[in-house]
Amino acid sequence: MGVPVEVENVRPKGWGVRHTQTLLLFIGMLLAFSMRVNMSMAIVDMTDMHSTNENTTDVDTTSNNFTETNITHLEENRGVHFDWDHQKKTVILSSFFWGYVILQIPGGELAKRLGGKILITISIVVNSLISFVLPISAVIGGWKFVIFWRVLQGLTQAFVYPSMHHLVSQWIPQEEKGRLSTIIYAGGQLGLAIQLIASGFIATAWGWQAIFYTNGILGLIWTGAYFYLGSQSPEASKLISKEELAYIQTSLGRVGKQKKYPTPYKKIALCLPFWAAVIAHCGQNWGFFTLMTEMPSYMSDVLQFKLAKNGMLSSLPYLAMFLLSFPMGSMTDLIIRRNWLSVSNTRKLFNSIGLWGPALALIGLSLSPSSMYWLPVVMLIISVGINAGQFTGFMLVFIDLAPNFSSSLMGISNFFANVVSIIAPLVCGLIVKDKTNAQDWHKVFYLAAGIYFFTNLFFILFTTSTRQAWNEPEVDPDIEKRTRQKSNSIH
Repeated sequence: MGVPVEVENVRPKGWGVRHTQTLLLFIGMLLAFSMRVNMSMAIVDMTDMHSTNENTTDVDTTSNNFTETNITHLEENRGVHFDWDHQKKTVILSSFFWGYVILQIPGGELAKRLGGKILITISIVVNSLISFVLPISAVIGGWKFVIFWRVLQGLTQAFVYPSMHHLVSQWIPQEEKGRLSTIIYAGGQLGLAIQLIASGFIATAWGWQAIFYTNGILGLIWTGAYFYLGSQSPEASKLISKEELAYIQTSLGRVGKQKKYPTPYKKIALCLPFWAAVIAHCGQNWGFFTLMTEMPSYMSDVLQFKLAKNGMLSSLPYLAMFLLSFPMGSMTDLIIRRNWLSVSNTRKLFNSIGLWGPALALIGLSLSPSSMYWLPVVMLIISVGINAGQFTGFMLVFIDLAPNFSSSLMGISNFFANVVSIIAPLVCGLIVKDKTNAQDWHKVFYLAAGIYFFTNLFFILFTTSTRQAWNEPEVDPDIEKRTRQKSNSIH
């Protein structure tokens, strides 16, 4: 790392290698999120004990009479169903996050040491392979086997965000950070939407097993493409031109050979702007997961609107978030490029859109009369869609503060934010005593709106995008030598 070079930085014309990396990472995020939520869709058909399919076989894998002959028969039968009660299904769906939370902080440190390419490849490969073995494992070992594989999926997907943040910090020029980074992260929302839309059709045509097999095949295809075309940094790429390399290096202030510094955890722990971004991240996850996990129940039990059974309609909020992310990303770059606002104030503006907008929509949702069944749906689409502002809000602050340690910062933040993601539905369960009582649900939505408001207010007051001095610490030569030797031993 070095001091930014004071020369005119000319953007190369046409399609560059940085755009190829953006496209590959966008698809990687899409596939990662698809494999994250495929169980949420598949389990509906897996446990549909009232299927009219004449080929349907109900499976009780705990029975002593479950023999090898049964397994052979069931492998040939796409209509296999399982007698899992609601509690088992809840445990299966939540088990992904058990593993996901554990490796967030180690994942950030590994991304810094090994590079983002290695970890994101491991994540997609492992999740793809699990997608192939999970259906037969469910037949052989029942719900406990399914939980094992879901925890392993969560453990490896813990690498996704730290790896992506590290790769963004290496590849995306400051002048294009809003637009290109938004494209990458918006892939997750499109993955959710596509999975919601496609799963029903796939399960109807080929059985629920095909949902997992489709994800597995696409994941391995992506892995092959990324192995040959992907690179962990512009300097490591064999495809990049000298002009594009110079453009990225000049924009990011990289001169000469890059150094690897030990993560300054004490300085991070005392950095108020970082913790302001973490708090915003926690507020975002509280509201988002409240919407994602509880809104279908509210629609069904209070408004008598069966949203959860309509994959196309359920996907609309995520499609809205995906589509709105692009104008927000482009507007971010335009504001910064024309100096209408500072980088810090631009981040605060779009984070406010992403958190205060949903807060108002949640309040509007609570005040919607039950007779206007379409209005809550509109409020739901708005509350999730406008949340796209967070992509160019707190998420980029981690890179702004310390690009050398962006993966570690993201890992720390994602750890706390996903603990909140687990807590939010539990709090909802404590508040809502009667699922048909609208007043109980209104308390949940007002609480989420309040958390959206105050966490973003804290973000506005205390965060900044000013690069921190500890991004390039003065390292004792002996410590730097030991760090370099440890890094080389890893490789």
